[in-house]
Amino acid sequence: MRRLAVWAATAVFALVVYLLLTMWTGTWGLWSLSELIAGAVMSCIVGAACGGLLWERGGWRMLMPHRWLLLVLYVGPLFVAMARANIDVAWRVITGNIRPGIVRFDPQLKTDLARTILANSITLTPGTLTVDVSEHSGAFYVHWINVTDDSPTPEQVCGGFPAWARRIAE
Repeated sequence: MRRLAVWAATAVFALVVYLLLTMWTGTWGLWSLSELIAGAVMSCIVGAACGGLLWERGGWRMLMPHRWLLLVLYVGPLFVAMARANIDVAWRVITGNIRPGIVRFDPQLKTDLARTILANSITLTPGTLTVDVSEHSGAFYVHWINVTDDSPTPEQVCGGFPAWARRIAE
């Protein structure tokens, strides 16, 4: 029963967001029937796919406006890190200075959403790829193009990403 409530709450939230984003796009500011049907179908899909992430451990976490603001602000540091990593990977490819390997580190993140944000940020950054995340310990296994230490700190592998993920989702 709880799972159905989580799905329904997420679907309703997604539908409200969709309706707000598409307001005033139809004739005389109204939504057409096809827009409402498409919004309802997509909201159900979003509810089924993302309900558990939005409502875990106490719920309502990601409905807080300051978390959305932090998520938007996180785009800047993420893009800067991606640009630096692109330059670093290009330099390593040209010079042949590559020491690839898989490293393990524990960023001490508690929620699945924070782990998902961190895993996606690592994978988006060139030169790193999240291979696995331990469900029990929360440890990350990352393929890294420049392994300098067998047991690196999270900051060595992915910079300030864990701190951002913690601020946004925990």
